[in-house]
Amino acid sequence: MAMPFARRDIEAAGAGAGPGSDDSPAAKKGKPELARARPALTRSEAFAFAAVLALFTAGIFCVFLTAPRGEFGQILRLPRSLADVRLLKDNLAVYARDYQTNFMLGYCSIYIFMQTFMIPGTIFMSLLAGALFGVIKGGILVVFTATAGGSSCYFVSKLIGRPLVSWLWPEKLRYFQSEIAKRREKLLNYMLFLRITPTLPNTFINMASPIVDIPFHIFFAATLVGLIPASYITVKAGRALGDLKSVRELYDFKTLVVLFLIGSVAVVPTILKRKRTYE
Repeated sequence: MAMPFARRDIEAAGAGAGPGSDDSPAAKKGKPELARARPALTRSEAFAFAAVLALFTAGIFCVFLTAPRGEFGQILRLPRSLADVRLLKDNLAVYARDYQTNFMLGYCSIYIFMQTFMIPGTIFMSLLAGALFGVIKGGILVVFTATAGGSSCYFVSKLIGRPLVSWLWPEKLRYFQSEIAKRREKLLNYMLFLRITPTLPNTFINMASPIVDIPFHIFFAATLVGLIPASYITVKAGRALGDLKSVRELYDFKTLVVLFLIGSVAVVPTILKRKRTYE
């Protein structure tokens, strides 16, 4: 499959050489520039990425340091279903109470790792946070880890993600790029709408944002604020884990309508501005 972005970069690199000069020495010298043309992390982004990695390492170390040796298999496991979440809740209740700081560091590390490398199951981690810590503390924990994990995924994608995203979601990427181009002046509003509503998958947004040149500060702010409604819904459901029969119950028609109404508030300024422009 041809990569549209790679083709565009090659054409841009050889634009100054003139027609018929693809095999010229100047064109050959221009080819190494493609590697340097890849988006690099700024100093602040590199620092944030290093902080995320440090948190992940520290959290895993704390879990290994304090977890009972005979219970590693019960504690260090990724939930894949509601049954796994219920089992983890029972196994982790005492450990999370006695070693709350260490557990939270370990929880954050696993959640960030899953989010960074697109490992499915973070919704079950969110349910577990609600089951163990309640709505307020669990909600703060989920929003923090989801934002940190999304940011880490953003950095990884900025470094090496362009070919992968172009291969996995070519149509979504073209749609996303065209929509971003239309909304450059109100980009934060649009990103908030995407984060609050299930219009595009969060994994795709994390990976595609640096590729379509969404600045990190806008990505971070939209993620931090926009994930609050969905996190609240999931964490609250974790408090009633025994009554939950399927993950689909979390986002029924009524819940989706509410999310779209909340998300629509974010794009109202853009709509009003367009209306004034047409007048």
